[in-house]
Amino acid sequence: MAGSGIKEKLGVEEITRGIWKALLAEFLGNLLLNFYGCASCVGAEDNGKSPVLVSLTFGLVIMAIVQSVGHVSGAHVNPAVTCGMLVTGNISILKALLYVAVQCLGAVAGTGVLKALTPLESQKKLGITLLSDGVTPIQGFGIEYFLGFVLVLVVFGVCDVNRSEVKGLAPVAIGLTIAMGHLAVLDYTGSSMNPARTLGSAIITGIWENHWVYWLGPILGGISAALIYKHAFAAVPREITTEYTPVQVQVQNKEELCHA
Repeated sequence: MAGSGIKEKLGVEEITRGIWKALLAEFLGNLLLNFYGCASCVGAEDNGKSPVLVSLTFGLVIMAIVQSVGHVSGAHVNPAVTCGMLVTGNISILKALLYVAVQCLGAVAGTGVLKALTPLESQKKLGITLLSDGVTPIQGFGIEYFLGFVLVLVVFGVCDVNRSEVKGLAPVAIGLTIAMGHLAVLDYTGSSMNPARTLGSAIITGIWENHWVYWLGPILGGISAALIYKHAFAAVPREITTEYTPVQVQVQNKEELCHA
């Protein structure tokens, strides 16, 4: 009995049941994120570094990814989101580890493809996120913490199975949150919001300056938001609420459409 309980918590049966489609979706999602998102950074450097160009590109590509593969893997496409799902019991330990691994591999592949397709004179830093002049590592950590916090808070809000009014809005809401984060603090930290996204560019460029900021910040922010939402903001199940709701939600599982 104890052994079966441990296996259930680890998610052994879930892994052996066939998880390759979900892993492929997470890999492809991060590949596309780093290819298109970092491509906009290269283009922005060549055109005066327009924050609007970069912000809209990252927001739109996330919206496209969540819309297309959300039903397959939940479209986490971000270790911060996966860690938030893990601490709230929405994903097993082994599945979370595999998700983070393929997210990182996908990000590396995306930046690698971008480098191969970009003229040498335009490659520059290939979208690497760096602290701006005057921004200390602690300040950068704080910025990335709140970026991860707001992203995961929105993800949990739109994925709440008891909130029928947000049905179908997940891709747009998550994409706009990504765009908002970039518009707000792109000039502070490069607005990573996603450890895998930064890792992909770091591995391809070999630039690792203050890399820890882009892991600890979003992940701790995401975990904080996930716990707060679960224990304070989660919607009351429909069958025991007296509030009127105009739309009935049908969900396949509790991880449905959970990204970024």
